[in-house]
Amino acid sequence: METGTLVSLALYFVLMIAIGLWAWKRSTDTSEGYLLAGRNLPPAVAALSAGASDMSGWLLLGLPGALYASGLVEAWIGIGLFLGALVNWIVVAPRLRAQTESYGNALTIPEFLANRFPDKAVALRVASALIVVVFFSVYTAAGLVGGGLLFETSFAGILPDVGMSDYMMGIWITALVVLAYTMVGGFLAVSLTDFVQGCIMVVALVLMPLVVMFGAGGEGGGSLSDVPVEGFLSLTQGLTLLGFISAVTWGLGYFGQPHIIVRFMAIDTIDKVKTARNIGMTWMGVALLGSIGIGIAGRAYVERNGLAIDNPETIFIVLANLLFHPLITGFLLAALLAAIMSTISSQLLVASSSLTEDFYKLFFRKNASERESVNIGRICVALVALAAILIASDPESEVLGLVSNAWAGFGAAFGPLIILSLTWDRMTGAGALSGLVTGAAVVVAWIALGWNSELPGFDGGLYEIVPGFIAAWLAIVLVSKATYREPMPTTA
Repeated sequence: METGTLVSLALYFVLMIAIGLWAWKRSTDTSEGYLLAGRNLPPAVAALSAGASDMSGWLLLGLPGALYASGLVEAWIGIGLFLGALVNWIVVAPRLRAQTESYGNALTIPEFLANRFPDKAVALRVASALIVVVFFSVYTAAGLVGGGLLFETSFAGILPDVGMSDYMMGIWITALVVLAYTMVGGFLAVSLTDFVQGCIMVVALVLMPLVVMFGAGGEGGGSLSDVPVEGFLSLTQGLTLLGFISAVTWGLGYFGQPHIIVRFMAIDTIDKVKTARNIGMTWMGVALLGSIGIGIAGRAYVERNGLAIDNPETIFIVLANLLFHPLITGFLLAALLAAIMSTISSQLLVASSSLTEDFYKLFFRKNASERESVNIGRICVALVALAAILIASDPESEVLGLVSNAWAGFGAAFGPLIILSLTWDRMTGAGALSGLVTGAAVVVAWIALGWNSELPGFDGGLYEIVPGFIAAWLAIVLVSKATYREPMPTTA
């Protein structure tokens, strides 16, 4: 590893921690400040924060790796995500911003659901908080796996020998830096670092595929057609109906991702949601095109230059080390860390907020002071991080696999629940609780049965978000209709 690369990464780490310290002085005196930055996020910060926390290391590792291995057909995942994100901004964002404030100034999704359906308040808070903590532990682990892969691939033999592998050292370094600014600066620190990280990511995603195809160092990969895989550049080669449905329905997950939709709650005014949406969708479109380009152009480069890539999910790291000046390599690796850290920090904060607001204050200290609540939140951030480190300790873990499982869990459990709670006034607390539990249970069962890989009687599997989302939606509608009671007329 060149000195310039190390310098670039060190400067990146220092910048993230500096932002955390600045945010600590601005917004950590109250729970609303620590968890939602006082609902004062500018549109650009909210938009890029939502995008950066959404895409994670998956954007630079998982998606390029899938395209590298299988070709352009894997781009359907990105298409589905883009459409899902757009609908999420249009349908959920303005309504959630307004209703979380009107229903008791809710600071978390579980708290909003409890305020929206007071007859099932405790059950909804406990069930949703459990789902948040469990699936975020898995989701956060996916980000830490990305950090471990980065350090294992780029820093082999350079990190000091402390009795652990480069992979585990990478996991610990990634986790500790994220913990430093998240625990100190709260939501404002997370959002501001996300904004910076989103800018770094999009520059890297535009730069790399262009250099691979046209730059002086990438002339060997200028042609994308010289890949000895039939239909590599086809959107339909080998695509089955189940495969198509599984790919495009990734977009359904957006409606139920707490770490994304919490950004909608923090935008300073409802009127600015549209501006944030335009910024966010532009960023996402460019980022997805860049990610697809890295996978396709990277495979062409590798084939034409006779290189060997053991793990397709490391193609971004390999190209960064091969084609760029050490200082630029450091910037590109910082972009990967940015993608990883932006998501981890958001997930840790949302999980800790559920533990604090929906467990600690609900069952142990209902009258906890603002300072006590903030400090308990910091402790919970560390606890969730430790659980994620344990899950990520398996070096055989795949980023895309872990992300897909957690994404489906949230999408099925919370997606129908959030949409209907914001748009259907005849929804009941019993319906909400049944949908929440049904969505999560169906996803877990589908994965346990292996039907996401091989569905009995079919050639291939079906992504678990599809049955989970449908089952949750039906449960909410049917139970709500069975339990709805017309409100009693008021008397003068």
